[in-house]
Amino acid sequence: MFSKLKSNQGFMRYFKNTSWLFAEKILRMVVGLFVGIWAARYLGPEQFGLFSYAQAFVGLFAAIAGLGLDGIIVRELVKNPSKQAVLLGTAFYLKLIGALLVLLALAGTVTLSHQDSLTTWLIFIIASSTVFQSFNVVDFFFQAKVLSKYVVYANIISLLISSFVKIGLILTNASLIAFAWVILFDSVILMLGFVYYFQRHAKLNIKKLNFSKATAINLLKDSWPLILSGLVISIYMKVDQIMIKEMLNAEAVGQYAAAVRLSEAWYFIPMVIASSLFPAIINAKKISAELYYARLQKLYDLMVWIAIAIALPMTFLSDWVVNLLYGEQYNQAGGVLMIHIWAGVFVFLGVAFSKYLTNENLTMKFFYRTFLGMLINVILNILLIPKYGINGAAIATLLGQFSANYMYDIFDKSLYRQLKMKTKSFLPIHYILKSKQTS
Repeated sequence: MFSKLKSNQGFMRYFKNTSWLFAEKILRMVVGLFVGIWAARYLGPEQFGLFSYAQAFVGLFAAIAGLGLDGIIVRELVKNPSKQAVLLGTAFYLKLIGALLVLLALAGTVTLSHQDSLTTWLIFIIASSTVFQSFNVVDFFFQAKVLSKYVVYANIISLLISSFVKIGLILTNASLIAFAWVILFDSVILMLGFVYYFQRHAKLNIKKLNFSKATAINLLKDSWPLILSGLVISIYMKVDQIMIKEMLNAEAVGQYAAAVRLSEAWYFIPMVIASSLFPAIINAKKISAELYYARLQKLYDLMVWIAIAIALPMTFLSDWVVNLLYGEQYNQAGGVLMIHIWAGVFVFLGVAFSKYLTNENLTMKFFYRTFLGMLINVILNILLIPKYGINGAAIATLLGQFSANYMYDIFDKSLYRQLKMKTKSFLPIHYILKSKQTS
């Protein structure tokens, strides 16, 4: 069987691409966790909480910078490879405009919220990195070409340089503000890496990337619901830390953020799988609807059971893991991790589902489901944080993800097939029957 797969050029192409992405993300998880945990131990819950709060605050506006273009550009590059210069050029300038809008929005919000000077500096330094993230259009190009290894090279170089800088800051007893500058520095290094590999391997001069007003309008017509969805996602992914800071204190944010970083460290898995297989799912529809939905079902199955395989052991080992990695000063984070890790099941499923919605151009449904998740998350945070503290915020996140990525389909008849497919992914009998059919 393996020899047949090896002889299949299409399979090997996607397999190699996925392998490169997985290797990079695993390295990022290992190195990032090691350095990030070291930094969290060095800063302590209060300073780490303030740093996490600033990142979350910027994250609320991050979707504006992206303009919902990520999945759209990959789709268009696959469908129209002859237009890659104008697609990439237009996406770059749109994302640059988006980044500048983020800075303006933050300036107004920070002024109205009356943040202290340290928090204000942290927010604006971190936010400045979004300008350089405009160059991640290079990533879209290599995704569409199933050549993600060049993006991996750039990411690894950036990761290693920034990690050594962070270790240097810890060893020299640097201030909190220095860690914010590292985030900005990291985005500059990554930008330079993207430009270098694009110039060498894209067979397309970056100077020849053109902006087209007509293309921009067409892209934004498809992406504007994703902008709203991205903004809503940012809110319900980050608002818990904002609300904990306002309703409790910075130290509570630090405890919560420590658990969340361990829980969300695994979120690269669905993103890598979905991004790598997205072109194959698009192409399957050209062959037959049966093949299209069969591949989508396999993607749902894979996502759900990888997530469960992660969540089960982490549930029972949460206190031990937190104490081992962060130390006793983060003793409240174990309870949060035990709850929050199960949100990952619906995050994994949601990543696959979002690819389906993007491919079908059902972007408004993407917005509706994420809005539902955000609304439930915010309401539950208001109700549960005063009563249950940071554990209440974890419960709110779990129920918000469940609502957005599963429960929403119950209220939309056009998604009943997707609901059935998702439900099937949770049922062990489904795999037993499938194995009998293939045997």
